Amino acid sequence: MKSNMLKSMLLSAGAALALAGCSGAGDIGSAGSGNVTVNNNGGTSGGGTTTPPPSNLVTPAAGCPTIDDPQGLKDDGTITGPTGSYRVCTLPARINRTIRLTKVTGLLYQLAGRVDVGADGGFTASAADTNVVLNIDPGVIIFGGTGQSWLAVNRGNRINAVGTATQPIIFTSRDNVLGLNTDTSQGQWGGVVLMGRGRVTDCTTGSVAAGTCERQTEGAADPARFGGNNDADNSGRMSFVQIRYSGFVLGANSELQSLTTEAVGSATILDHIMSFNSSDDGSEHFGGSPNMKYYVSVGADDDSLDVDTGAQMNVQFGLLIQRPGAGDALLEIDSNGFETDTPRTKLTISNFTMLQPQVTSNNEANDQASVLFRGNSDVTLVNSLLITPNNECIRMNGSGAVPATLTAASVALQCNTARYLGTGSYTAAAVQAQFNPAMNNNRDTFTSTLSSQFINGSNETGVPAFNVTSLGTFFTAVSYIGAVSGAGDTWYQGWTCNSSTANFGTGSNCTSLPTN
Repeated sequence: MKSNMLKSMLLSAGAALALAGCSGAGDIGSAGSGNVTVNNNGGTSGGGTTTPPPSNLVTPAAGCPTIDDPQGLKDDGTITGPTGSYRVCTLPARINRTIRLTKVTGLLYQLAGRVDVGADGGFTASAADTNVVLNIDPGVIIFGGTGQSWLAVNRGNRINAVGTATQPIIFTSRDNVLGLNTDTSQGQWGGVVLMGRGRVTDCTTGSVAAGTCERQTEGAADPARFGGNNDADNSGRMSFVQIRYSGFVLGANSELQSLTTEAVGSATILDHIMSFNSSDDGSEHFGGSPNMKYYVSVGADDDSLDVDTGAQMNVQFGLLIQRPGAGDALLEIDSNGFETDTPRTKLTISNFTMLQPQVTSNNEANDQASVLFRGNSDVTLVNSLLITPNNECIRMNGSGAVPATLTAASVALQCNTARYLGTGSYTAAAVQAQFNPAMNNNRDTFTSTLSSQFINGSNETGVPAFNVTSLGTFFTAVSYIGAVSGAGDTWYQGWTCNSSTANFGTGSNCTSLPTN
């Protein structure tokens, strides 16, 4: 939740200068009309190698498809980058009826600013709900045409974005389409926000005591409220989805993430979600009861996973990988300073592999350690690896009448010699006692034998697994710790994109659009 305003301004300025270099009467400096062309001689990856142009460039679709919303799609001409030329079909500012975005060769969908899915139905479900569903087919690419572009799925409405392992749905930026990005680009548009009717704390309207607590989306100029009393609420489904280059600063000290869930309920389905180079968190989850499986966060500039304001969250199978010299904590769990609000933030994690650079730098930043547990929160961490040789592994902040708690089992840590940090009423020794390295198959003097960056080796295989099904029906039984059990475990392949930070073996490069 940190501010990256200056960084985002510099990135935006860089993008503007790059676009200013394009010439010709058909060029445009912002989304809306006309054609954009950059040279097709290939680009450079973050490692500085030249990427040759594809042998078969994409050609524009003839026009925009018809959708059921009466406002329709606006044909905004074509846009051209290293992978070819595309028809640009711009979504209306508010989607008022259930629609489907189909995959059409040579066509991209654009968010020209904030795009609302339905109207906000308020705190409680009623006949006034618009019940709009945004359906997105496998292989569809949607880009943010401006920094202020973001998708807002309002209470009482749903998203149904279901890709496949070979045809992921991609949300990205205009610069990505134009071929201007490198492996360090970030913060070029807002992100995807799902708003629900689960319980939240840290109210901006109403109160926890009265059962009327609501919050406002960070940085949104117009109302984008979330919260209610239904922890089983359904905001839809997102599966096999990439969200690239997000996190534009919408307001003072407020950025969006790749994916932000706000009071979404347990009926919402989230799986196979990749965040790439968010300028804030990889994903942040405010309140509600979100569940997520198969989560990949690469290159987040703040926290890779942030959970707060009373969320009751379960997550299994996660790869959190930060860029050298960039990023804050891999996990930040808290209640944002409201220590007496209930429900307490409760997070249960299994089968995560969390990596910070092993040689080049430490990434401690504001959170001071690779994971931070604080405030009114309770975390259960099992069957996981935290590999961060240059950093302290765990920091806990003791504040409030009942400070944050940690329960760990079958967790292996590779840290610097300090390993633990305590602040507030917690000392480093108290944090070590909470992790309890002598019990529950925990290790805090572990040496990684991971291969190909995140695949388990002999030392990882040697740690007995915890029976995660004892923690609830959401969790899948496993016989190993970490996210990837071995070379034959390839759940991360195909639907992800590659970069100099992490190579997943198949899929396109994150700096380029897939052409299939």
